Amino acid sequence: MLYVSLLGGQSISHGATGPPVTRSPRAIALVGYLVTHAGLPQPRQRLAALFWPDSSDAQARTNLRRELHHLRQVLGDEPALLATATDLSWQDTPGCRVDVRVFDAERRAALAASADEEVRDHAGAALAEYRGELMPGLADEWLFASRAELEQQCVGLCDLLGDAQCRLGDLAAAAETARRRIRLRPLEEPGYRTLMELQADLGDRAGAVSTYHLCAAVLERELGVAPDRATQAMLRRLLAEPPPGHHGGESRLVGRTREFAQLRGRWQEAARGRPSVALVRGDAGVGKTRLVVELARLARSQGAVVAGTQCFGTSGRLALAPVADWLRNPVLQPALAALAPVWRTEVDRLVPAGKETGPAPVVRAVADAWQRHRFFEGLARALTGAGRPTLLVLDNAQWCDQETLAFLIFCLGLEPRAPLLLAATQRSDPADTTLAGWTDRLRATGRLSEVELTPLDLDDTARLAESVSGRAPAAEELTLLHVATGGFPLSVVEALRSGGPPGDLDAVLAERLRQPTPEAREIAGLAAAVGRDFSLDLLTEASDLDAEAVVRAVDELWRLRILREFREGYDFSHDLLRDAAYRQVTRARRWLLHRRLAQSLELLHPGDTGSVSAQLAEQYARGGRPDRAVAFYRRAAELAAGTFAHGEAIRLLREALSLLANGPAGPETDRRELAVLEALSGPLNARFGYASPDLQRTLERSIELSERLGQQDSTIAGLVGLWTSRFVQGRTARAHEAAKRALELVGDDRAKDELNGSAHFAFAGSSVSLGRPAEALHHFDLAARLTRGAPSLPIGTRPEVHSPAWAAHAHWLLGHEAEAQRSCRTAVDLARTYPHPYSLAVALAYAGITQQMCGDLAEVAAVAAELRELCDRYGFAYYREWGLVLGGWTRGDADGLADIRRGVANLKAEGSLARMPYWLALQADLLEREGRTGPARAALDAALVVGQARDDLWWLPEVLRLRSAYDRPEQARIRLKTAVDLAAAQGSTTLRLRCERDLERR
Repeated sequence: MLYVSLLGGQSISHGATGPPVTRSPRAIALVGYLVTHAGLPQPRQRLAALFWPDSSDAQARTNLRRELHHLRQVLGDEPALLATATDLSWQDTPGCRVDVRVFDAERRAALAASADEEVRDHAGAALAEYRGELMPGLADEWLFASRAELEQQCVGLCDLLGDAQCRLGDLAAAAETARRRIRLRPLEEPGYRTLMELQADLGDRAGAVSTYHLCAAVLERELGVAPDRATQAMLRRLLAEPPPGHHGGESRLVGRTREFAQLRGRWQEAARGRPSVALVRGDAGVGKTRLVVELARLARSQGAVVAGTQCFGTSGRLALAPVADWLRNPVLQPALAALAPVWRTEVDRLVPAGKETGPAPVVRAVADAWQRHRFFEGLARALTGAGRPTLLVLDNAQWCDQETLAFLIFCLGLEPRAPLLLAATQRSDPADTTLAGWTDRLRATGRLSEVELTPLDLDDTARLAESVSGRAPAAEELTLLHVATGGFPLSVVEALRSGGPPGDLDAVLAERLRQPTPEAREIAGLAAAVGRDFSLDLLTEASDLDAEAVVRAVDELWRLRILREFREGYDFSHDLLRDAAYRQVTRARRWLLHRRLAQSLELLHPGDTGSVSAQLAEQYARGGRPDRAVAFYRRAAELAAGTFAHGEAIRLLREALSLLANGPAGPETDRRELAVLEALSGPLNARFGYASPDLQRTLERSIELSERLGQQDSTIAGLVGLWTSRFVQGRTARAHEAAKRALELVGDDRAKDELNGSAHFAFAGSSVSLGRPAEALHHFDLAARLTRGAPSLPIGTRPEVHSPAWAAHAHWLLGHEAEAQRSCRTAVDLARTYPHPYSLAVALAYAGITQQMCGDLAEVAAVAAELRELCDRYGFAYYREWGLVLGGWTRGDADGLADIRRGVANLKAEGSLARMPYWLALQADLLEREGRTGPARAALDAALVVGQARDDLWWLPEVLRLRSAYDRPEQARIRLKTAVDLAAAQGSTTLRLRCERDLERR
């Protein structure tokens, strides 16, 4: 059967879950138009003009014939599409299922039904088909009326279904239906009242009050009005008393004419297809958020997609949380639904389609780090795929995690014509230099607009005071207010709301927090201990008060504008209010509150603590339970690694290590520390590279602990990791020692083939560099056999690729050039069969060296070019430098020499000194070709020094041979004789023969 999906997405496929049979947007749009006018013949001339208005009549008709021909191939024998010489039309057939037509049929059946059960079944079936707006992402004018009509029909079905569910006694289902109606029409109050009534009937008074707060926040934000009397009366009935205060409308924006004009101009540029960032910077309380809120209101009024979030200054955060918040926003759901499956899979890493997070995705930090590019692309396509201008708001960017900042740079560069603006706020002079580096990068690209906010002057302070209090302040009162508050809008507003004399902000906020009742102050302290947004359920679970008292307290704090509606819960209306509320809690009381909050979070997320693991870790750490905190820091780090947020994973694991450092000494603490260190090595490797000193220290400490605890497998894995670090650093002999120890520990235990194979691979690799090619080949062969079928080596590559790629060098040294070529090609060909770019990069990198040694200049150039392109695409730093050096050597000119120098300098800067004699020899060769004898001789001298100092011996015979060209005859013969002896001792037949030929000529 053919499935045509047009609601919440657009696709034509064979079977409900089959792959799409066409990706042509025009073909699917044509089907959509015919389906929404099913049974009515549509003249071809009208269709051509409608779909290709900018083309000539003849070209438009040609385009229509082309799409019609394509559809005929897609539909095959399916007769749903009727075509005559003059008209096209769509008819329903048993062999073609169209969600729009099913929706319409079920809707009509629901309207005609007489029994509530029939209404429930048919209306429910119709709503199940309505997965989102009609053909999201398309902006054709004919769609607007059809979308509006379908949405209105869906709203009517929600009302019909909800009434039937109530009569049938299924109030919980009716509440879900009411929530769906609210999502469809968020500015219509009847939906909120219906949901509030149902929640009250279900005994969820807290939910009903939250629904009112949500309604009030949406109306205030979008329309600048308060809920009508009927909605307010319902709240009073729920609370069974008059409201304790008036939650008046938000004060209007005062002053800021120049700054708002600057923001508005940036928004207009972005909406025309110039993606950028507008950063509003200023001291706390100067009005940054209020200015951005006004921009968001303007953007919404223009029909733009607006999604907002904020960052929190606590350790209990998850990486990319702001991006996840944006993606969960209902306004972006149509764009998510329209994503191609390959990109939806990437988005699901961060925002799973279901509620359960499940176990963290298994990400081997090096092996899968290349997928970060594709992951970022999926997220970016979701955020920019709404089909209309999009404003993303990020409040308190000074607390933003590194991964979100990196993603935003990527997102802005992916679609250079996307109508996207990021409006962010930042406190002045942030302590974290990460944001400073981020703004520097944006500034360099011209994508950053910076708006500096300063305090209000006397006149604007007067206007703000009148807006808040409803009266103009007297001259003396105004002077005192301005002097005391410094013109900071937050200070002005809070001073007026506190009712006391204006003073310093801390005193004003403390006075504001003395206004609520004792119960409300208690809840404010508990909410402040959360450190971020929170739900009523969490406060109720963690509080000593009963549920009704918590609900009243939250409503009181909301009416006093101490709390505000945020996401699906609440947050403080300003971070400074949260800080002030937390300061009012005694130290001993804080300890208790944090412990209760942690226990409550676990109770509220049974079996699914992943999404709150970082919060749990922070709360348990502050609540005096480091053992529980460490476990949740590890879980949060796993989740971070699952979204390639290695920097965040490192931060979380270091928090765990700091707790363990203060714990009691003993085997249990050692075991916990070892587990954290083993989890830390992968993210350190992925973020800072093999040569990272931090990685080396982590591995050495892991080995020390695993040996103390007698955990042999951990010791072996640590030794192989340490081999990698030491080898890339150019510490060849020390690396070989680690590999030898690993081999001795593994022995002949066949149950540990993968560990055994990894140890043999490490031993083989350093054997090549130590000038033992025959020994290396033996161990490469063992490594390949023992790791056959393993997903990857600890260093992140496919073992069946990396082993022959490196073994090719040993073959060449032994004089087996044909075998070297064969081994090299085998590795590259095999790597191309895997969807694993990292293994391909490794195969190409080693192939480049093999072909250079074999003298195939053209092949080296081709391999180096592909390697560089691959490394640039996926961000592979280490092997990118190989491509730079090899590519520069093949060019043989000044630009090539510059590439070699840049590659060598980058490797040195990273501490990656392995193979440095080889790279310097290539540099010397090109310098010599350029006629620069002195620098060439200096490069070879440096190669000799570094090779001898670091036991990187395999290429030293060739370096000695090349260096002899600059010696007097007698000195040259001595140097060449040394080279011959060294090559012979190593068994390097190829290099020995080269050196012997030069010696004979001398």
